[in-house]
Amino acid sequence: MRLGKLVISAAAFAVVSSGLFAGTSHMDVEKMFEKECQGCHGPNHEGGVGADLRPAQLEKKNAYTLAEIILNGRPGTAMPPFANKMTKADAQKMVDYLQHFKGKKIEVLTLDAVKQGWKKLNDRMKFLKKYPNPVDVKKNTDICFVTERDAARVVFVDGTTGKILSRHPAGFAVHVTVTNKRQPRYAYSISRSGLVTMFDLNTPGQQKIAECQVGSDSRGLAVSPDGKYLMAGNYVPGGAVLMDAMTLEPLKVYPTSSVINMDGDIGSSRVAGVYDTPYGPYIAFALKDAGHVYIIDYSKPNYPIVGDIPNIGKILHDGFENEGKEIGRYLMQASQGSDVMGVVDFKTKSLVAKVYTGPGSKPHPGQGSSWYNDRYGQLYATNSMNVGDVVIWDSDWNVVAHIRTAGGGLFVGTSEHTPFIWSDNVLGGPANWNKIYLINKQTLETDRILTVGTKRGTIIDPVTHKTLYSWKVPTVKDKKGKVIIPRILHAEPANHGKWTMVSEWNAGRIGIYEAKTGKFVKYIEGLTTPTFTYSIEHRQSIPGA
Repeated sequence: MRLGKLVISAAAFAVVSSGLFAGTSHMDVEKMFEKECQGCHGPNHEGGVGADLRPAQLEKKNAYTLAEIILNGRPGTAMPPFANKMTKADAQKMVDYLQHFKGKKIEVLTLDAVKQGWKKLNDRMKFLKKYPNPVDVKKNTDICFVTERDAARVVFVDGTTGKILSRHPAGFAVHVTVTNKRQPRYAYSISRSGLVTMFDLNTPGQQKIAECQVGSDSRGLAVSPDGKYLMAGNYVPGGAVLMDAMTLEPLKVYPTSSVINMDGDIGSSRVAGVYDTPYGPYIAFALKDAGHVYIIDYSKPNYPIVGDIPNIGKILHDGFENEGKEIGRYLMQASQGSDVMGVVDFKTKSLVAKVYTGPGSKPHPGQGSSWYNDRYGQLYATNSMNVGDVVIWDSDWNVVAHIRTAGGGLFVGTSEHTPFIWSDNVLGGPANWNKIYLINKQTLETDRILTVGTKRGTIIDPVTHKTLYSWKVPTVKDKKGKVIIPRILHAEPANHGKWTMVSEWNAGRIGIYEAKTGKFVKYIEGLTTPTFTYSIEHRQSIPGA
C-alpha cells in the first residue's frame, strides 16, 4: 500500500513538475520568440545583446527559475519583464521550447533571392524633375527621422519646428535610418524584418521610391560617401547586401553562413554594424558571431573584400568612427562578449588596439561620441549596458575616465554645439530610466542630470543638488490607468545645433531641450514608442553615421 501511494505520489509530482504552473498556453511560441526575443538572443538562440539560450546552456538550469525570469525580467540588464504579454503557462511553454530547441536550418544568402524582394514604387527621375527643391521644408537637411518601433513606421519631422511631416509603414521594428550624404534628398530605413525602404525627401509627404526585402531579420545600413551604393546587414540569412543607392537594385551579396569564429570553429554569423567612411572607397561590416570585420572596396570591379580583420572580440554589435585628424580612419567596434572596443584602421586594414571597457560592462555606443578635449586631444566615448558607466578613451587608445551614471544605457551623443555628452540610463530600471546624464566634455565630470518625472521635469546640479531648470510634464497612463514613468533614450542634435531631441519610449513623445543648457523647450507628441532619431543636418558631418 505504501509502495502504491509512493508510485502515485511520484507520478503526481512528475505531472506537476512538468507543468509547473496551472493553466494552458495557446501561445505560438516560435512566433513569440521571433517577435520579442530573437532580436537580443539570436535566431538560433546563440545570444548577443541577450544571453545564449541554447539547450546546452539551459539544460541544468531550473525551469521554474527560468520562467520567473521571463515573467519578471532581470533588473539592470536589457531583459524586460514579459508578465504583461505572457501568462505563467506561456512562460513555462517558452522555457520548454528553449530547453528542447533543435536548431534551425541555416539559410544561405543569395543574390537571386534578394532580387525577388526588390520593388520600384515610384519614378525617381520624374520626382527629380518635378521637385528640384523640397516642398515641405526649407532645406531637406532640416528633416529628422523618428522610428516608431511598435508601430512599424518611419516618421519625418521638421527639425526646426518639431512639426510631424509624414508617417510611413516601413517594416516590423524599424531599426536604423540613414541618408545619402552626397544627395541628401534620398533617405533609407531598414527594419528588423529585413525591409529596406528608400524615400525622396523633396516630395510632398516624403514619398517612397523603392523597397527591397534583403532578409527576414536585419539591422545595419550605410551609404557610400559618393552616394552610389547602399549596404544592408542581415542576421537572417547571415550576410551583407550591396545595392544601387539610386534604385535599391541588389548588386552583390556577401554570405556569412560559413565563417571561422574566435574559437577556431566554422559556423554561421549574423552581420551587426555596417559602416561607410570618408577615409577611402570602403564599407565595413561586422560579423557578430565570428569576431571579424570585413572591408569591401566599392571602387573596384565586383566590389571585393579587401580587408578581413579577425579576433576583435565575441558578440560584435555597433560602433562609430573617429572625428578630427584623419576623420573616419578608425572604426571603434563594440564587442559585447569581450567587453572591449576594437579599433580597426582602414588605412592598414588591421586591428590596432582593444580598449577594455570593464568586466561585464557590455559596451553599446549607439551613435558614439567623438570630440576634442583641451587636455587629452581627440576623445571617444561609449555607454555600457550592464552598468552605469560611460567609458572615455584617447587617441593612444588608453581609457582616461569612467563616468558613473545611474544605470545601464544604450546611447551617448554629442555635437560641436553642446558642451555635454548626453548619456541615457534606459536600462537602469524604473527608478533611473527617466534620467539623462549631461557630462562636461572638458572636465569629464557629470555637470547636470536631466530627469523627466510623471508631473515635473528637472535639470539639477549633481554636486549642490540645486534645481537649475524645471518644467511641467504631462502625465501619461497605460491602458490599465497606471501612471507611466517616462523611459527616455537617444539624444540627437537638431535645429542647426540649437536643440537636443530625446525620445520618451513608453510615453509616446520626444522631448526637445536646449543643447547648450539642457533647458526644456517643448514636446513632439502623438508618437508610438519613438526610439531612434536621426538629424540629417547633424549626420552630414559625422563619419560612418
